[in-house]
Amino acid sequence: MQLSKHFKLSEFTKSQIAARHGLKNLPGSGEIKNLENVCYEILEPVRAKFDRPILITSGFRSLEVNRKLGSSDSSQHCKGQAVDFEIPGVANIKVAYWLQANVDFDQCILEYHQPDDDQHGWIHVSYNEKGANRKKVLTFDGKTYRDGLPDIKYQQGEIIN
Repeated sequence: MQLSKHFKLSEFTKSQIAARHGLKNLPGSGEIKNLENVCYEILEPVRAKFDRPILITSGFRSLEVNRKLGSSDSSQHCKGQAVDFEIPGVANIKVAYWLQANVDFDQCILEYHQPDDDQHGWIHVSYNEKGANRKKVLTFDGKTYRDGLPDIKYQQGEIIN
């Protein structure tokens, strides 16, 4: 099933955890609608800006899959409102700064970022259709969540060395 021009439902439901444990990881119609919103409001604009394919590392998670991962039952992944992704060849921090400045979102978390390795980690971003998007920006190093993104020189959509 095609969710938007560049994204298919199968990209959001693929799960090694589900496969290993024989779990179903299929969203209902409400979760599919939320995934479509994530595609149109977040991922399609990112795809257009960076003009590269996006690698989805985690999308929809059934409650059973989410629990196997040790994540909270209230995770937006279970509602189809969140996606973890990266763009091969583009620094995650660059994408996170662009998201912060250019799209509406609930949360944007730069996860496991290492300043000396632009491709380390991923970006978690969520979207809530109901207009309750908080525009909350965090950085997570594996132990601690910090408000905002790491301080770098960033101007007019580009990282400056």
